[in-house]
Amino acid sequence: MLAIDFGVPAMSDERFSRRFGHGPAASDITIREDAPDEVRGAILTIAERDLRLPPGRLRRVLCGVLRKLPDPRNWSDYPNVWDECQYLISNAPWYRVYDFAEALYRFLADSEESERAETWQELLNEYFIEAGVGWKMVDGHLESRGPESFEAVVAAAREVLGEADLPTARQEIHEALRDLSRRPEPDVTGAIQHAMVALECTAREAAGDPRATLGEIIKRYPDLLPKPLDVGVSRLWGYASEFGRHVREGRVPGRAEAELVVGVAASVCTYLAATGMREG
Repeated sequence: MLAIDFGVPAMSDERFSRRFGHGPAASDITIREDAPDEVRGAILTIAERDLRLPPGRLRRVLCGVLRKLPDPRNWSDYPNVWDECQYLISNAPWYRVYDFAEALYRFLADSEESERAETWQELLNEYFIEAGVGWKMVDGHLESRGPESFEAVVAAAREVLGEADLPTARQEIHEALRDLSRRPEPDVTGAIQHAMVALECTAREAAGDPRATLGEIIKRYPDLLPKPLDVGVSRLWGYASEFGRHVREGRVPGRAEAELVVGVAASVCTYLAATGMREG
């Protein structure tokens, strides 16, 4: 069972770091397909101490996620129900810990104090950055979080594709992130496929050729991309065709490769959409 000392007072919005605008430094991501004890303890403690949620409510959400009945012998919040909460989260499969984080957001959003859901999301993301957890919560859903450079590239692509009125390409970038975020195992080939579909959709709009493949567009419109970037994109297309569409036995790409493809595709989408907007 997690050893959590609940005798320490709750953290306040008036604490030093918030008063002076200091946030956690981003740690290297070392935790993704896992939920170590310190992460389980922090998630539960943030909910109980920072949000001041009573153990009875936390147990209700935990039992719902884990499909367990509350122990009827435990009726007092402290120490009985709180101990039960610690036991439940300690023994849950790692991915159920993150399911609990999402379920608690929905529970709070549907309550009379729905604003606490956003506070939960903010505190959770703050902790994940500081602890090197490769997840982030966006609108109550956990998404894969990459290094800061990856996050900046993907965020820029989403914004620019939205402004350029390219909803299909924007949705494909979103789907690529969803595939990287799947639990308990990411769908890396799916992420690669969606990223390249986003790039193909954007290239079609930029070239004004709605039926051509990305490979055909690169050949037909040599000025669409600056050289030698066009060669790099052509090779990326070839890579994605081999690893994302026609996977061979024993040659499944790794997560780092998938993030690289998604990041590069998002960058090129941003360039093409922004260039088209300027020319329009």
